[in-house]
Amino acid sequence: MAPPRHKFPALLTDRLRLREASMDDCDAFQALISIPDVTRFTNWPDAPKKTQMQRYLKWMDKIFSKGTGCAWIIEDRVSGQLLGGIRFNWIDRRARCAEVGYELHPSAWGKGLMSEAARAVVQCGFEEFSLNRIEAWTLPGNTASDRVLEKAGFRYEGTLRQKARFKEAFHDFRMFGCLADDR
Repeated sequence: MAPPRHKFPALLTDRLRLREASMDDCDAFQALISIPDVTRFTNWPDAPKKTQMQRYLKWMDKIFSKGTGCAWIIEDRVSGQLLGGIRFNWIDRRARCAEVGYELHPSAWGKGLMSEAARAVVQCGFEEFSLNRIEAWTLPGNTASDRVLEKAGFRYEGTLRQKARFKEAFHDFRMFGCLADDR
């Protein structure tokens, strides 16, 4: 796999701009992650502190330069309003595989925006990062996220029982995958 470009891959869609995160995003991103409906089906902590968000934004900034992931802030292309985040949480360069994760403000739900962002990130993964496989997980009951992944070209591959423990419980992961050959 070719190393990532030195320049961060900003992405544009019809309605969105996906850009590099900065510390200026801390307050808006913390407000987003503090919404219980946004994090209900995730491993995000409930009501994260500002210091946690600062550490997270620093991590988002570093993973691209290290070649271990890539994280974007999702903005409305017209207003510039922060709507969410999407990222390759990790990239395995040898296996040419990555995992995608995302969150979106409830005011933007039901409009196809996350599917639009996910399609752009998947395309970037295959074309810019030379990935062969991109995977994602959802928790049982998160049908909206299942639909986002399916609209972005992912296929449901099965459920990993009690795959992870967070928020004081074990969770099954519904695994989805998208291959470069699927497109």
